[in-house]
This record gives sequence, C-alpha cells and structure tokens, in this order.
Amino acid sequence: MGKLFKFSILIIIAIVFIQCNMQKEPDMGIFTSATDIGAVKHKGKVIFNPETEQYKISGSGTNMWYDNDEFHFVWTKVKGDFILYSMVDFLGDGVDDHRKAGLIIRRSLDPSSPYVSAAFHGDGLVSMQYRQEPGGPTDEIRHADSFAPILQLERTGNKILVQACKPGDPLAKTGEILLDWPDEEYYVGLFVCSHNADVLETAVFSNTRLSIPVGEGFVPYSDFAGSRVEILDVETGLRRIVYETSDNLEAPNWSPDGKYLIVNGRGLLYRVYIDSGIKEQINTGFATSLNNDHGISPDGTQLVISHHVDDLPPGQNSIIFTLPIEGGTPTRVTDKGPSYWHGWSPDGKYLIYTAHRNGQWDIYRIPATGGEEVQLTDSPGLDDGSEYSFCGNYIWFNSERTGSMEIWRMNADGSDPVQITNDEYQNWFPHPSPDDSQIIFLSYMPDVAPGDHPYYKHVMLRIMDAETLQPRVIAHLYGGQGTINVPSWSPDGKKVAFVSNTVK
Repeated sequence: MGKLFKFSILIIIAIVFIQCNMQKEPDMGIFTSATDIGAVKHKGKVIFNPETEQYKISGSGTNMWYDNDEFHFVWTKVKGDFILYSMVDFLGDGVDDHRKAGLIIRRSLDPSSPYVSAAFHGDGLVSMQYRQEPGGPTDEIRHADSFAPILQLERTGNKILVQACKPGDPLAKTGEILLDWPDEEYYVGLFVCSHNADVLETAVFSNTRLSIPVGEGFVPYSDFAGSRVEILDVETGLRRIVYETSDNLEAPNWSPDGKYLIVNGRGLLYRVYIDSGIKEQINTGFATSLNNDHGISPDGTQLVISHHVDDLPPGQNSIIFTLPIEGGTPTRVTDKGPSYWHGWSPDGKYLIYTAHRNGQWDIYRIPATGGEEVQLTDSPGLDDGSEYSFCGNYIWFNSERTGSMEIWRMNADGSDPVQITNDEYQNWFPHPSPDDSQIIFLSYMPDVAPGDHPYYKHVMLRIMDAETLQPRVIAHLYGGQGTINVPSWSPDGKKVAFVSNTVK
C-alpha cells in the first residue's frame, strides 16, 4: 500500500506539472502573439479585456529610431491589403515625453526590420514613422495636429497610408509612401515603446479593428464580404462585436426588450441574441427574398419587411409586408413597386417608405394595414431614409435635391422641408434617438456619388444634438450598404447597433 500510495502521489504531481505547463495562451483578441523586439530591459505584456475589447499594453525600450528598435509588439500576420484602426490612450503622466504607442506593419521581428507605423507620442505628437531598408535610417512625416489619438494604418497594394484625428473628427491624412516589398505575409499590430530603457509605459487601445477590404473582381450585390454586428455605446464611444460571420448580414433593429437584434442576410431574417451571440432564423413564410429595409412596430408586436415579389419585374418588385414579430405569414401592404420601407409612425397607424413613381424617387405614406398611398415629397433627386421623430411631429430623411446627399427634416405631413447638413460628405439614413435628443446617420466620403450608397467603403457614423444640429464623428469603419439603414437605437437610447465588414 505504501509503494502504491507514493506512486499515486507521483502521478498526481506529474499531472499537475503537465497542466501547469500546458496553460492556455492569453487571449489576445484579434491578434495571435506578443513579443518584445530588441534588447529591452523590462519584459512587456498585454491584457485583452473581452468585455470592452480593449488592449492594455505595457512596453519598455530605448527607442524605435535610427537602425534599431526596442518595444513591445502585439501582432498577427497579414498578406495583402488591410485596414488597421484603433484609438490610443496612455495611462499615467509617463517618464519621457517621447514615449509612443500606435499601429505598425513590419517585415520581420528583427530589431532593424523595415516598417511603417502610425505613432502617438506622450507629448501629443502624431507621426508616420518608417524604415525602408533593413538596418537603414528611420524617417518621419508629422501629422498637422497634435493630440490626435485615433489612428488608421492602411495598405493598398504597395501603398501604405497613415491617417489620424481627434475624437469627433473625420480622419485626416498624415502621410503615405510606396514600398517595394515582396508579396508575402507581414507582421501587423499594436506597439508600445517607453523611450526610456529603465521604465515600462502602458497604453490602452480601444475600438481596435483589423479589416480586410474586398479585392479586384468583386461584384457588388453578388459577392459579399464578412459581417460584424457591433454595438456602440454612445456616451463612451466604445464598440463591441456581438456576432461575426464570413457571410452577409445587414441592418440591425433592436428588439423592444433589448435582448436581441433583428438582421437580414441572403434574403432571410434573423434574430441575434446579444448576450449569447446565438443567431436564429425568423419564419417569414413565402417572403424569402428580403432586402435590408425592415423594422419593428411601436408596440413591439409586428415586423415590417421589404420583399422582392415574383409578380413584378426586377427593379420594381420590392413590396412592403407586415407579419407577427415572432414570425408567420406576411400580409401585403403596398400594391405598387418598388417600395422600400423606412419608418413607422409612433402611433402605429402609418408606414413611410421610398418609392419610385412617375420617374422619380420620393417618400410616401400609407396606412399600416394597407390602402391609398400619399406622396410626401416631390423632388427630382432621390429622397430616401425616412423616419419619424419619436414625438411624431417630424420626419427625418436624406435627399440629394441640392446636388449632394444631405440630411433633411420636414413636418409629418411633408410640409416645410429643411436642410440640416451641408458638407462635403454624402449623408444617409438619419435615426433619431428614443427621446428625440440625438440623430445618428451614415456618412460616405466625398468620392461616392450622391445617389449611391455602396457596400464596402470607408464610412463614418456621425451623431448630432437635435438642438445644435452640429455633427461629430462617433465611429470610423469599413462598411456602407447595410451598416445602419434602419432604426437601430437601443430602447434606452444609450446604444446603437450597426454592421461593419471585413473579408474573412
């Protein structure tokens, strides 16, 4: 018994030893590994918080300059084009004003490797720093503004572009260079350098997204990138991914109880449960060719959908239907097509939608149970994205009647239209918050045609106070069509759901 007992103890000790040495690697979110580059005195570390999706990275190192680098690097390997985005915030006052943190692409983990970085410094300096040859000198292009902690590093072919901005602003170009690098995988990620060999400095990276854009040969509305269903906290600006897929999902609505989102994908409708991330199909009966214009009735009992019917020609066959929120057989509301739903009156009596009639696109109203449609706008340009204010007195919409796509507001009967935005961006899909205090909308860059809202572009979510009507950026992302087409505020008005994209 004594020998058997000793043998059992040895087995237990061996198992514990093996388990201790087989511990799971730390969660690093979208990145695969972390390492110190160069002969640093103090080992760096990274902590990823899955609740906030923030990275807390500590690093030491003398510098990242001349022909040698010392820093802590959190990375993954990427081949081809990419967009890396994050907001940087240093913790504490720091020891050296030249401490820096940011985004980087490197050819290797060697301390003298060629690289390009978007660097945010402790004294507020923002710059594009790069070394073009192994062991060669480091060069720099400084950003026009200081204290711009939102950074984006983008590769398109052999071009590397760095952009930066302050919170609330659009991204602005820092610099770009052309690199003659072979077509292979490179190290892409986040870095922290203390600029003082004897100390560790720590930075927090928020809203970090690595997006792979669509490539050449992509056919819009036929080919699709992957989708990330995200939730944005309007007060903090923090984003969280609640569901991710390599397939196409679009246009989240928030359920009345706040527990799930309704999205469409490949002609079908789904619930995505926020806490569990479970996705389940909603029974829409014969309606299996839905587009991304759908929503929930004010009393939470019905769904409204836009479905492509078979009895009308393509391009004219989007028709509005309603059905029970738990699913069921749809009831047809509009006879004429195309009709694309966008809003439900707060009293539940009316639907508003975009329709093509008499050679132009305008906004119409119809009883929710069907009947005669009433034309609310009459403009030769596209009027779209209509949604009632929660008080019911106004309708927000977007229109290109002045030459660019801008946000407008009119009375609920269509009278007294007023242009709200007037800038270089193409602005779409205004959504008022449940208390009517804020409006969030989607903005495309100036190079997008006013009447177009394509997939897979650099876009912004912007928000404005209903009193001041001054827009500010609340999120930069890779998305567009399907990002925020329909009402997507949480019931308490604290969060907004949207979709961003990346090739998986």
